[in-house]
Amino acid sequence: MAKKGKFYITTAIAYTSRKPHIGNSYEIVLTDSIARYKRMQGYDVFMLTGTDEHGQKIEEYASEAGVSPKEYVDKVSGEIKQICDILDTSYDKFIRTTDDYHEKVVQKIFKKLYDQGDIYKGEYEGLYCTPCESFWTQAQLVDGKCPDCGREVKPAKEEAYFLRLSKYQKQLEEFIESNENFIYPESRKKEMLNNFIKPGLDDLCVSRTSFKWGIPVSFDDKHVIYVWIDALSNYITALGYDPDGSSDLYKKYWPADVHIIGKDIVRFHTIYWPIMLMALGEPLPKQVYGHPWLLFGEDKMSKSKGNVIYADTLVELFGVDAVRYYLLSEMPHAQDGSISYSTIIERFNSDLANTLGNLVNRTIAMSNKYFAGEIKAPVCGEEIDGQLKEFALNTVEKVEEFMTSYRISDALSAIIDLARRSNKYIDETMPWALAKDESKQDRLATVLYNLLESIRFIAVLLQPFMPSTSEKIFSQMLCDIKDYDSLSKFGALKHSAKVGEAQPLFSRIDPEKKFKEIEQLTAADNAKPEKEKPQGVAKIGIEDFAKVELTAALVTDCEPIKKSKKLLKLTLNDGTDDARTVCSGISPWYKPEDLIGKTVILVSNLKPAKLCSVESNGMVLAADCPDGDVKVIFLDGVPAGAKIR
Repeated sequence: MAKKGKFYITTAIAYTSRKPHIGNSYEIVLTDSIARYKRMQGYDVFMLTGTDEHGQKIEEYASEAGVSPKEYVDKVSGEIKQICDILDTSYDKFIRTTDDYHEKVVQKIFKKLYDQGDIYKGEYEGLYCTPCESFWTQAQLVDGKCPDCGREVKPAKEEAYFLRLSKYQKQLEEFIESNENFIYPESRKKEMLNNFIKPGLDDLCVSRTSFKWGIPVSFDDKHVIYVWIDALSNYITALGYDPDGSSDLYKKYWPADVHIIGKDIVRFHTIYWPIMLMALGEPLPKQVYGHPWLLFGEDKMSKSKGNVIYADTLVELFGVDAVRYYLLSEMPHAQDGSISYSTIIERFNSDLANTLGNLVNRTIAMSNKYFAGEIKAPVCGEEIDGQLKEFALNTVEKVEEFMTSYRISDALSAIIDLARRSNKYIDETMPWALAKDESKQDRLATVLYNLLESIRFIAVLLQPFMPSTSEKIFSQMLCDIKDYDSLSKFGALKHSAKVGEAQPLFSRIDPEKKFKEIEQLTAADNAKPEKEKPQGVAKIGIEDFAKVELTAALVTDCEPIKKSKKLLKLTLNDGTDDARTVCSGISPWYKPEDLIGKTVILVSNLKPAKLCSVESNGMVLAADCPDGDVKVIFLDGVPAGAKIR
C-alpha cells in the first residue's frame, strides 16, 4: 500500500497527580483508534502521548507522601504508561516533561520569547486555584469558587513573568474564523470565540516563585516556568523542535494534524498554545478536537465521590478488547458518555457475545461441518447475496466517513450493524436446511463463502478498535488478507483454502456471578458496582451491623494468582479446623512475604465467589489511603478465631 503522507496525532499529556481512572484513559484509546485507522489507510502516522510532571500540586502531593517530587512523578508516570500498554495502545513516543531534552528546550523557548518582548516581568495578584494551577479574578469565580473545578481559591500575590496574549488576540481571532475546522466540534469553537477571545484576552502568567518543582527560568532562577509553556511545548519538543535548529523529525511531522484533548482544556490548546506558536513563528496545528467526558452514571469520576473505575480493573474483569469496545462505542460524538458495570455487561452480551461472537462461531463451525473446513467458490448466487455484498461495501464507506469526522462510536456501530446483517442473512438462507438437500450443495457453498467474506470485512474494519479480536478472527479463518485496500470489492477471500477450528470470541457473562467478582475485585478501589453504591452514607441499626461477622485470621500462606495482576490468594487460619482461602485485590501494594504470619480482619460470613477460577471465602479488610495507597489492617497480639465486635 502506497503511503498517503504524514499524520501526526497527540493526546493531552496526563497530569501525574495520581493514577488515572477510566475517564482519563478513554482519551488514549480514542486517539489510538484514530492512529491505527490512519495507518491502515496508508498514512505515515506518529502518535504521541506522555505525562505532565511539574507544578505546585505535585510538590504538595510528594510532600504528603514523604518522597521527593521526582520520586513521586516517576511512580505515577509509570502507572500511566502501564495503563497505556494494558489498553493495547500503539503510541510512537511517550514523553515526560521531566525528560532532560524537554526541559532544556522549554528554557530556550522561554528565553526566546522574553528576548523578543513577548514575555515580560510584572506582578500578579489574584485568586489562585491550586488543583487547576490557575489564577482567577473575582468576576471570573462561580459562587466564589474556581470556575473550572468548583474548589476553593486563595488570594495570591507574587512577582511573575507574563506572555502577551493581548498582542496576538486579533491574529488568533482571524485565524480561527478563517480555518473553520481548527476547533472541533463547532460548539467548542463558538465557546472559545464568544466567551474568551472576543471579550478580550488578559496577558498570561507563565512563571511562579511560590514553589520550586518546575523548570527554572534560565536567566532568573528565582522563577520556575509555569505549566502552560512547559506542558504545551511537549507537542513540538517530542519531535525535536529547538529554537536554535530543529530536527528532521520535527520538519517531517509538524504541524500536528490533530490534538485530541478533553473538552475542559480546549481553552489552553486553542488560545495559549496557538499564541505561543505564533510568537515562535511556527505553524499552528491543523485541528484541535475537544472530546466529551466519560461519566460514572451522570457524575464526573472522582475519588471523593467514591465512583472511580480503573482501566486495569476493567481489563481484568472483561478483557482488553471488550473495554476498548465499550469506551469507543458508548461515547457520543459531542455529548458526555456514561459507564457503569451494568451497561458494560449488557453491551458485552448483546454486541460482542450474541452478535459478533455468535456470527463468527457458527459460520466457521458450519464450514467445518458441511465442507470439512474448505472454502468453496461461490457459484450459485441469488438476489439476497447482492444485498449482503452491498451492505458490506457500504459499511466501508460509512466507516471512512465517520472516522474522517472522528465519530468513532458511529463507525463501530456501522461495523456491528454488518455483523447483525450477516446474522440475518443466515436466518434468511438457512444453511442447515440447504445442507439436507444434496442438490443445494452449490448454494450452501455460496452462502458460506459470502458469510466468511463478510466476516473478513468485519475483521479488517475492527483492526483499529479491537486489534486482538480482529487477529483472533483472522486466525480462526486461517486468513492473511487483512489490508484495507482488499475491501474495495467483495470477494477477495480465496476459495479452496480452509478455515480453522471455531473458538468462542466472547462467552456470555452471567450478571449475578460477575457482580460478585466485581465486588471482590474492586474492594481495594474506590469504585463500587452501581447497584451497591449508596446515595450518601446511609445510617444502619446495630442489628444490621451485627449481621457482619468479623474474625481475626492468621495468614499461613500467600501466593499470586497467575491469571490476575491484582489478586493474591491467602490461606487463613480463622480458629477453625479447616484452612480458609480468600482472594484479595492487594497485589499492587503487598508481596506474599509481607502478609505471611500477619493477623488480619476477615469478613467471615461473606458468600463464596469464584475469582480467576479460585473460590474465595471471605474478604480481608483494608483502608483506602491518600494518593491511591491501600493499607491492610493488621492485628497485633490477637489470636486467630477471635471475634471482632
